[in-house]
Amino acid sequence: MNAESPMPDEALIDLLQRLSMGLGLGFLVGVERGFRHRDAAEGTRTAGLRTHAVIGLLGGVAGALLPIVGQVGFAALTLSFAVALIIFKLRESIADKDVSVTGTLAALLLYVLGAYAMSGDLRVVAAVGVTLVALLASKEALHTWLDKLTPQELRSALLILAASAIVLPVLPDRAIDPWGVINPSELWVLTIFVAGASFAGYVAVRLLGPSVGVLAGAAAGALVSSTVMTVELGRRVRAMQTSAANAAAGAALAGAVSVTRIGFFVAAAAGAALPQVTPALAAGALTFVLCAFVLNRLDAGHNQTETPAALQNPLDVASVLRFALLLGAVTAIGRLTASAFGEAGFLAFAAAAGFVDVDTVAMAVASLVRGGLAAGPAAHAILIAVLVNTLAKGLIGGVAGGWRFGGLYLAAAVVATAMGAFAWWVSARGLIS
Repeated sequence: MNAESPMPDEALIDLLQRLSMGLGLGFLVGVERGFRHRDAAEGTRTAGLRTHAVIGLLGGVAGALLPIVGQVGFAALTLSFAVALIIFKLRESIADKDVSVTGTLAALLLYVLGAYAMSGDLRVVAAVGVTLVALLASKEALHTWLDKLTPQELRSALLILAASAIVLPVLPDRAIDPWGVINPSELWVLTIFVAGASFAGYVAVRLLGPSVGVLAGAAAGALVSSTVMTVELGRRVRAMQTSAANAAAGAALAGAVSVTRIGFFVAAAAGAALPQVTPALAAGALTFVLCAFVLNRLDAGHNQTETPAALQNPLDVASVLRFALLLGAVTAIGRLTASAFGEAGFLAFAAAAGFVDVDTVAMAVASLVRGGLAAGPAAHAILIAVLVNTLAKGLIGGVAGGWRFGGLYLAAAVVATAMGAFAWWVSARGLIS
């Protein structure tokens, strides 16, 4: 190949890279399959590390031959491979008395990925291949989760998903009220977004189970509701299942998770306000973590009796509908208050609403931002709601777990909010960005 014709060299390099992608994915799948069946006797498995690597490479070669052999030739190659694979897999399943079809489907998908790699986007190939390996390696974890899943949880999740898929396309994507505030389509999307984030935390708690420690359980439970976790920790203190200091550490960690969670909500739904809220939220979350560490050190070695957190399924239909109604009400009242009384009235309303539920305030403000609310007042409203909600949990903790638990958590909350306010003040004056 001479220097005056670089294209053939470039084409050859591209071909080898694409073949390498199929080979590499086959190797990854083969490592997972081989590790899972590492105790099997030699020659008793249809496909292991080498075979899966060859399958990925075979798919790549078949895809490379497509322009030469045509669609009929490619179909014949693919059909021959599929038939041979199924026959050998069938013999293996009969010998092992195993009716699982996962290995067969994984090998077929691997072949298809190898073929697609020859002409498709390699980023898509890599993403699908890594997802395939992750699913194959997660067998035990997924089965454990399914074993813990209750019929009510499954029914609720399926009902909400079905309602979203069926109802969302027909909901009007425009304001339907005289004030131009309530957009049913947007309201439902925000509701499902928050419910989905909460459900992820709920699943984490269900997977961790009752053996989880106080701190880990509080952090996971805060993904669902930090207020509920504060009450639950207070109940444990009352029942003498943990100490006030250890429970306060858990509540502080839950506060850090809650503040971080609001930051993600703002980033996803009201990006214009994110630069103004990030310094305060980051400082508050970091301070909460440090306070949790200090509080936990105050009571290191305390004997803890673990009990599962009393958390409600956030995809329960009634819970989702209540949140949607509350979000709609907060959005409408917030817009009307801002129109009637200006920014001061809007901030006062955000403080009052934040005492009840900071998530609804964050999502309502996000909706108002997209409707034209300036980023400054929106950021102030979110921060005030977080501030009120954080301090209110100190009072709630005191009622649920006694003055020592409530006082320790409230002290951490005051320090965290003070640091958050300082970070906001510094950022507002342009000293940090």
